[in-house]
Amino acid sequence: MSNQTRVTEFILQGFSEGPQLQVLFFILFLFLYAMALCGNSLIVVAIACCSRLHTPMYFFLANLSVLDIICACTVVPKLLAILVAEKRSISYRGCMAQMYFLSWSVAGEVLLFTAMAYDRYVAICQPLHYSSMMGPRVCATLAGAVWSISVLGAGVNACLMLRLNFCGPNVIDHFFCEIPPLLLLSCSSTYVNNIMAVMADIFFAMLNFLLTMVSYGFIISTILKIRTAEGKQRAFSTCSSHLTVVTLYYSTIIYTYLSPGSSYSPGTGKVMAGLYSTVSPALNPLIYSLKNKDVKAALRKVLILVVKTL
Repeated sequence: MSNQTRVTEFILQGFSEGPQLQVLFFILFLFLYAMALCGNSLIVVAIACCSRLHTPMYFFLANLSVLDIICACTVVPKLLAILVAEKRSISYRGCMAQMYFLSWSVAGEVLLFTAMAYDRYVAICQPLHYSSMMGPRVCATLAGAVWSISVLGAGVNACLMLRLNFCGPNVIDHFFCEIPPLLLLSCSSTYVNNIMAVMADIFFAMLNFLLTMVSYGFIISTILKIRTAEGKQRAFSTCSSHLTVVTLYYSTIIYTYLSPGSSYSPGTGKVMAGLYSTVSPALNPLIYSLKNKDVKAALRKVLILVVKTL
């Protein structure tokens, strides 16, 4: 190892080499980036300014919007740069930083989905105890746990990645630095990394997915017991947006992070990563606001205030 050159930068291969496709990709991701930033920022401002939205459900939604902004800002700016620039390099430190913040946002979102599922479970299955079971202190504790555990988990992954040696090749068959394609480039043993990746997958992906599905099992069972169709529709409407977002997110995350070793497919990985890192942050504000009268009313007020100030 002492006679080998240590990699100081990586080359992001990105997408197709065709110039026309590069332009189309640039326009597409720029549009998704603008949607993610504007949509999630408006959600945060609307929830902060509208007292009617100061409830646990919208408190967690504001946290989700912040994580979506972190995810989009971690991935898309560099992606846009490599789509228009001839040089597609990213420094070693920049790559590790990008991997850390991406891991942080992904871990935070899956933990937050579980907290949001628990909130919906209490609201529908234990409505009489909702105010005591989901008080401000409980919500703050859950949010603090989400942020702390996700930061710690991302830090462990980053430390394990920093101990690896990269001595060439340095071409990452992806459009950003992610754990699976980076492990394929290491010239030292990735045994510990693979073991920890599996453990992280079990905790962050599988366990949280199971807890979320168990919560929705109880929720659906309770909704089916409601006698009136109107009551069933009202109860289901309070959790349909969250269930849609969870389904979209987990379908991509589970594939990506349950394939950390040699079985990882770069082509499929790019598609899945594009869905959870750019498409999901852009669509989440739309999914949560289209069928929610309170959010739409708050967003309307915020937009009116913005127009008046301009």
